[in-house]
Amino acid sequence: MEFIDYYKVLELDKSASTADIKKAYRKLARKYHPDLNPNDKSAQARFQQINEANEVLSDPEKRKKYDQYGKDWQHADQFEQAKQQQGQQRGGGGFGGGQQYSGNFDDDTFSEFFEQMFGGGARTRGAGRRPQYKGQDFNAELQLNLRDVYTSQKQTLTINGKNIRLTIPAGVENGQTIRIKGHGAPGIQGGPKGDLLITFKIINNTDFKREKENLYITVEVDFYTTLLGGEITVDTFTGKVKLQVKPETQPGTQIKLKGKGFPKYKKEGQFGDLYITYQIKMPTNLSKKEIELFRELQKLRS
Repeated sequence: MEFIDYYKVLELDKSASTADIKKAYRKLARKYHPDLNPNDKSAQARFQQINEANEVLSDPEKRKKYDQYGKDWQHADQFEQAKQQQGQQRGGGGFGGGQQYSGNFDDDTFSEFFEQMFGGGARTRGAGRRPQYKGQDFNAELQLNLRDVYTSQKQTLTINGKNIRLTIPAGVENGQTIRIKGHGAPGIQGGPKGDLLITFKIINNTDFKREKENLYITVEVDFYTTLLGGEITVDTFTGKVKLQVKPETQPGTQIKLKGKGFPKYKKEGQFGDLYITYQIKMPTNLSKKEIELFRELQKLRS
């Protein structure tokens, strides 16, 4: 089989560092990836060679054997064992019908040695095996409103002409990515398919602020209710509720409504809390009588 120079495949010389190999592989793999060169058999063949070269040269042990033994590097261990056995024979029958080797092997003699040892089959079998590679992952972005992810729902996405039906769990967060196995590009040399990675962009078009499973909202309460106490109606994510405001409630007071927050991701029936902060609404356009009464109150307080 024709010898493939892995250094030339990666457009490097033998002094290349590990970082050089990694950089060259990434650059060439992107350039010749089958997804970017559909129906281009020469690009696919080059991509296969690039992967083979990287697999060998990025592994220090494999690279050492390759540098020493070239195209027969995969049989280096067997060769070393054979040399040891040959040395122990000290003039005995040797290998291959009485022929002996000095231990100073060049590439041609090394290949000839394996031809005699294995009848040419070992190298052919080793060279015939091609590594399998997982297909490229696909990436997609799905935009939803905050209210859309309050409950679990089913969505159908069209990726590369194929419809993929998936269930989106309640409580998914903005920027969160989920992986759907086996819905990416086909594998190389029979390898597994890649995956589909979906990143969610959650648009919050509500008055609520979300932090994981907790919700926060600020509500205005009129001055007289905060001063004397009373009942108010506030919005929650699922509807309105009535609350009792204690007398002399101070600005910035925060209360917690347990279980009125957002669903916890993949924890069915569990919810966060809703935190309500009171913002006092001061009266405006006071009448003359109101001003007089407030001044009387001021005198009483002083």
